[in-house]
This record gives sequence, C-alpha cells and structure tokens, in this order.
Amino acid sequence: MEHRTMSEAAAAHIHEMIITGELEPGQPIRLIDLAQRLGTSPMPIREGLRKLESLGIVEIIAHRGAWVRELDLDDFRDTTATRLTLETIAVRQAAQRFDDVAAAASRTALDQLVAAVEAGDAVGARAAHTEFHFAIYGACGSRWLPRAIEPVWRNSERYRFGTHFTAEHLERTRREHERILQACIAHDEETAASAFTEHLTTAAERIESGMLARQGRRPSGASAP
Repeated sequence: MEHRTMSEAAAAHIHEMIITGELEPGQPIRLIDLAQRLGTSPMPIREGLRKLESLGIVEIIAHRGAWVRELDLDDFRDTTATRLTLETIAVRQAAQRFDDVAAAASRTALDQLVAAVEAGDAVGARAAHTEFHFAIYGACGSRWLPRAIEPVWRNSERYRFGTHFTAEHLERTRREHERILQACIAHDEETAASAFTEHLTTAAERIESGMLARQGRRPSGASAP
C-alpha cells in the first residue's frame, strides 16, 4: 500500500471517530495509540492529522500534540453559509444537465439512506446521505465545484450527525431529498435550488437549536418559556 494511501486511510478513520463521538470535542488525539490501533507507524497518522487540520476538524500545536476541535457556533454558521453558496450553485447547474445516470445514482443512494436509518445503521446512513448529495453535485458539469464542496461538507458532518433520526425526522428528510431529486429530473433549476436551500436551512436551524440548548441559551428571536 502506498504511503499516501495509508495517510488518507488514517485521516478517514480519525474523521469517523470524531463524527461518531468516539473522539469528543476537545479530546487529545494520542498518536501512538492510534498507530497501534491501525497497525501502522506514527507517520501516516501524523499526516492524516495534518489533512484533518486543513479541514478545520483537528488542532495541532507544535510540541504539544493534537486535539479534536471544539464545536463552535460561529464555525457552524460559517460552514453552513459556505455550503449554501457552493451547493446551491452546484444544484442549479446539475438540474440543467441531469440525466438518467445521475437520476439512478441519486435514487439508489436515497433508498439506501432510508433503509440504513430504519436499520439503525448510522455509518451506512452517513455514507448514503453523502452519496446522494454528491451524485447530484457530480452532475453539475464542473470539475471544481464538487472538490470545493467536499472539505466544507466534511467539516459540517461533525455537527450534523450529533443528532439522531426520529421517525418524523426521517420522513421529513426523505420528502426534502425527494423534492430536490424530482426537480433535478424535471430540469427545474429554480425549484431544485429552492428545495435545497430549504433542506439545508431547516437542518441548520435544528442543529443550531440543539447547540444553543446544550449551552443553556435560546435561538435569537425565541420567546422565554
């Protein structure tokens, strides 16, 4: 296995540990422990951590070590705003060019998302959710848009999957994704963009409310109980 591939695998493994909560915000990341766990030398782990640092997921301080970055409301809002900008453009362009291949890939991913959530498979649900969105973004005709979206998406995962699907949440999510997909199939870029904006904004509001509740605060504009 090439050294670069090993560092990418290490980064993916650490990222998974972070977004599942196995490594919690603020927790030190032990290089030697991870190397032993993955059966590799510390070098791929160190390089993997640098990749995650470039995404804003990990903090590294020289001679002190690495930590999982704390969840931060300003960072979440910035991440969401950036996603709205980039992904809305991608959805609009994808709707113009959407074909049967993109439709089939998106449909398969959406079916897998629903099945994984119903089975309680959080890892499968996360993978299918990513697959659905990037099947659409990949149809936009740009080489660079999906590449630009990916690091922001990966940072957002640690916020988004801190919440759990309920039956009501699953049905709402399914409807929202279905509306985006149907608009793309119909080449209706306005509806596709509107459906995507509503989908991301609704999810962001739910996550932000959860973050504020954990901090003992209320969303701006919320009335006192």
